[in-house]
Amino acid sequence: MSAPPSALFDRQLRLRRLRRAACTPKDANFLRRRAAEDAADRLLTIVRHFPAAVEVGSCDDSFLSALRATGAEDRLGELVRAAPDPVLTAGRPGQLVVADDEALPFAPASVDLVVSLLALHWTNDLVGALVQIRRSLRPDGLFLGALLGGATLTELRQALMEAELELTGGAGPRVSPFADVADGPALLQRAGFALAVADMDRLTVTYAHPLRLLADLRAMGETNALMDRPRRPLTRAVLGRALEIYQQRFSAPDGRVRATFEIISLTGWAPHPDQQQPLKPGSAKSRLAAALGVSERRADLEE
Repeated sequence: MSAPPSALFDRQLRLRRLRRAACTPKDANFLRRRAAEDAADRLLTIVRHFPAAVEVGSCDDSFLSALRATGAEDRLGELVRAAPDPVLTAGRPGQLVVADDEALPFAPASVDLVVSLLALHWTNDLVGALVQIRRSLRPDGLFLGALLGGATLTELRQALMEAELELTGGAGPRVSPFADVADGPALLQRAGFALAVADMDRLTVTYAHPLRLLADLRAMGETNALMDRPRRPLTRAVLGRALEIYQQRFSAPDGRVRATFEIISLTGWAPHPDQQQPLKPGSAKSRLAAALGVSERRADLEE
């Protein structure tokens, strides 16, 4: 048996795909726009000013546009957007830097807000990336993140796997694995965040044909970059059969096919002594039975 790869994702391939996506029309960026709008809305619920803010893994202007559209831009002072490649900074307004989201250049306790939208699911060490983000935050600084969740592209995953098994007798990973929303708070806590919260937004998009979905994924830069991906490209026969399975199994009555996307939203705070703290075990001052208005009875257990 061969040894597992040391890295889950081929980061250089991922960058090449992002560069290619930067040269395509931005109509396909609906997922990043939705995540950006959600992050801006969350900022509006927090009555605070963040003098120094950073957007990590910034590939387009979705977040800046959402800030301006919602009025949340007033919540920020300086906003630095860190793009993973120089090509992704060309022609964009504002202050931009080039920075690998697996090796952030920001000094410890130097920023008040870090935002990362649909970039973290491509990191080889997600907890390590979150630790770097938490270290860059000042005490009581805020992190807002979004990454793709577990049910994303489940229809495409099933169609590709079934078609490849049927025609070749074996199947390799053609769609990346994604985290589950239940893992979100634990990931943030492992990275040292306080008051960790994770929410999930499920989005169903319909297409006239599965090929339109594949075109959107290419335009987003979200195509397969697994290190352990099959090195042989899909044959016309396998792809054709996968598209048939997709249409047969996941079509609506009007003939359009559906594609599922999950966006997991993460919220965490850099620890600060003045933050609300959980009660210590055994420190409760009232009994559960009294709160429920029922009589409390002792349970005598037999050996």
